[in-house]
Amino acid sequence: MSTILEPNIVLMSDSYKYSHHLQFPKDTRECYYYFESRGGPWDLVFFGLQAYAKKYITGQVVTAEKIDEAEELINAHIRPGIFNRKGWEYILDEHKGRLPVKIMAVKEGTRIPSNNVVFTVENTDQKCFWLPGHLETSIVRLWYPSTIAAQSYEFFKLYKEYMNASGEYGPDAERSLRFKVHDFGYRGVSSEETAEWGGAAHLLSFMGTDTIAAIRFLQKYYNAKMPGYSIPASEHSTMTTWGKNNEADAMRNMITTWPTGVIACVSDSYDIIAACEKIWGTELHDEVMKRDGTLVIRPDSGEPVEIVLKVLEILGNKFGYTVNQAGFKKLDKHVRVIQGDGINLKTAREILDAMKHNKWSADNLTMGSGGGLLQNVTRDTLKFAYKCCAANVNGQWKDVFKSPITAEFKRSKAGRMKLIKVNGALKTVGITKYGTNLLEPVVIDGELIREQDLDSIRQILGTRLEDEV
Repeated sequence: MSTILEPNIVLMSDSYKYSHHLQFPKDTRECYYYFESRGGPWDLVFFGLQAYAKKYITGQVVTAEKIDEAEELINAHIRPGIFNRKGWEYILDEHKGRLPVKIMAVKEGTRIPSNNVVFTVENTDQKCFWLPGHLETSIVRLWYPSTIAAQSYEFFKLYKEYMNASGEYGPDAERSLRFKVHDFGYRGVSSEETAEWGGAAHLLSFMGTDTIAAIRFLQKYYNAKMPGYSIPASEHSTMTTWGKNNEADAMRNMITTWPTGVIACVSDSYDIIAACEKIWGTELHDEVMKRDGTLVIRPDSGEPVEIVLKVLEILGNKFGYTVNQAGFKKLDKHVRVIQGDGINLKTAREILDAMKHNKWSADNLTMGSGGGLLQNVTRDTLKFAYKCCAANVNGQWKDVFKSPITAEFKRSKAGRMKLIKVNGALKTVGITKYGTNLLEPVVIDGELIREQDLDSIRQILGTRLEDEV
């Protein structure tokens, strides 16, 4: 047996799913499922289906070897004879290993209020009625990139609100906005794949990232050229190996090694206040001002609101600032600040609100977020669910739903459906209702029907720069 675990769609399901082909009513022919958010703090931003399709369910994904592997594992794991070998061999023989399912979905990048259909899945071969249910486990994981995309868009809206409130308008401000929340999450996630999907979702709204996995993901699955950027930046090891008494030399090394462009230097290895006042603001002041570029000073400890305001105050006194037409202070162009510790939506708003109160432009500050950006969410953040809502039994379509008296919010939708716009708002209605269906064919019988690139997704979301190509 290979030591590398290759994707096997036959085995990408919860254990209990392998007995389900024996549990449906006799003569079940078709099953129709839908995916939705049942509520949460934000509208979801749909993202990830195209990557899921390319990686797992397009082309021949069922082989004799994969069937054999699955049968051996499932029969040992649950009980002998429970594995649906006949069903999977039928897919291999009759469909050449391509999955006979149809997926209809709204375009990626679309913001969708809760309790609306996002995509539907149905079998296209009546002998494979069990297949849409089998796919639930793997396809429901789209909750993750859709939740991260939603959260990053909330960061985008938040920063735009405070940029506008502090008088930062126009093309330069719009481009600056795209770099205001930087992805520091690579080391804080649970796996390389989490970094890929979550980091890519963040880049729908922003262009700053240190998560290389996200760049490769978008290049492979969404035809992106260079979706995100970073800069030379220090960490504590590169500063503290110089020794406490030589901190100024470590900092000087940064600005002499990179005499142009934007660089970032962590400055709290010992005393962030002294570093800003005595080293950057005094000893290295003239060298910083002579650079053809911007030094971004990074505090990495302490209470975020307090530290950001204190650093801004010191840098303003040492390097000077201008006052824009809205009356907000903006540091000299040679210095800026990045707060990379303790950042989530709550602390971000607290920091920006304090800056506004003290008349500091939001453009002075970038934020870096790690676990708070890519890891601190679950499927329940937006209450995602994938449910069977219709079935064809003995040639007759019937509505299917659940309605538990102990959790009314878990009541599922009934009947085949579509997503339409009514007075500019998205609304889920029955399949026979009037209105253009925004759910489009994405995958049919193992073939990718619709493809989007990153630029078009950003355009749908409303985060694309006018000069992006």
